[in-house]
Amino acid sequence: MQKTLHIQIIQQLSITSTHRHGMTSDRSISLGEAIREGLLQASQRDSSVIHFAEGVDDPLAVFGTLKGFGDKIGHERMIEMPISENALTGVAIGVALSGKRPVISFQRVEFAMLALEQIANNAAKFHYVSNGQHNIPLVMRLIVGRGWGQGPEHSQSLEGMFAQFPGLKVIMPSLPEDAKGMIIAAVNDNNPVLVIEHRWNHYAVGNVPKEYYSKDIVGPKKIRNGDAVTLVATSYMTLECLRVADALSSVGVSVDLFDLRVLRPLDLEPIVQSVKKTGKLLTVDTGYRKYGIGAEIVSSIVEICFNFLKLAPIRLGLPDHPTPSSAGLIKNYYIDSIKILESLNTLIKLDRSSFEGVKKNIFNERKDIPIDVPDPFFKGPF
Repeated sequence: MQKTLHIQIIQQLSITSTHRHGMTSDRSISLGEAIREGLLQASQRDSSVIHFAEGVDDPLAVFGTLKGFGDKIGHERMIEMPISENALTGVAIGVALSGKRPVISFQRVEFAMLALEQIANNAAKFHYVSNGQHNIPLVMRLIVGRGWGQGPEHSQSLEGMFAQFPGLKVIMPSLPEDAKGMIIAAVNDNNPVLVIEHRWNHYAVGNVPKEYYSKDIVGPKKIRNGDAVTLVATSYMTLECLRVADALSSVGVSVDLFDLRVLRPLDLEPIVQSVKKTGKLLTVDTGYRKYGIGAEIVSSIVEICFNFLKLAPIRLGLPDHPTPSSAGLIKNYYIDSIKILESLNTLIKLDRSSFEGVKKNIFNERKDIPIDVPDPFFKGPF
């Protein structure tokens, strides 16, 4: 039942959006497949698009997102790089300055940390320091998130760090239809774009048009309407929040739910208008609670909407601790739908019977799922 429910949720969101853009699709693909299709269509339309990666020729082809590209666009445009991320990124920046549109795929966000000098001081600043004379049309894909056996050095969500750098756009699509359109927009952008992909989101399924289309790099996107509370989520947490929002609707509670999608530039206006209506705010971040995206949103909303707030905002995120691997430690480390529901209830204050009923329903949906597996409509490797 849970599998059907959440596929329907994502499909409903995708159908609504594609109708709005004059396109229809009854075809369901995963977010990872949507990224692959978007990158392939962009590469086929523009011969200046080239791909750099460690593992571009690996059988898994960066979680399958680059599979078969060489046969379709030419192997000379698929460049296997040595394990030297700073050199890889530096070469890609030079190639971008020469008129190409490189796409770098880092299989772990931690690998990109070895290229921070090139990302933060070269790619992000080149347009500024050249007084607008030069652009860096560069896409950098960073894979984040938990995963079995990944350990604390390969499972972090560090998007908050990269979102601090002026000169970068940072996007984090949660739904397949958005992922395809926004990664095409990233390839077409004349300045650097970081695309943050949560590994568990790669297996989320939704309706995606076959056509080539681009989505503006703007956010957030409202995906549920309500007046009880404003709920803002990023990446995989958006899916957990969808479960909670729809479970609450069974007891007559509706929420304004936003998928943030774009971390930089951060557009607060839709959230501001929602908080002025609801008077309550909960942020749910895939990254750290401290110094994170959720913290930035809460502090800004308190500054802007102080007189409209009925209760203090709440922010959920990862604790101030390295990411664990063992099942025993994972249980209390990551945010899930039960924790989101409990935090929401401090703001909406359901009667005990309604709260326990909603909580039981959510728990029953996941009771037979291993703790290191997100949802039945996801599949390994995790």
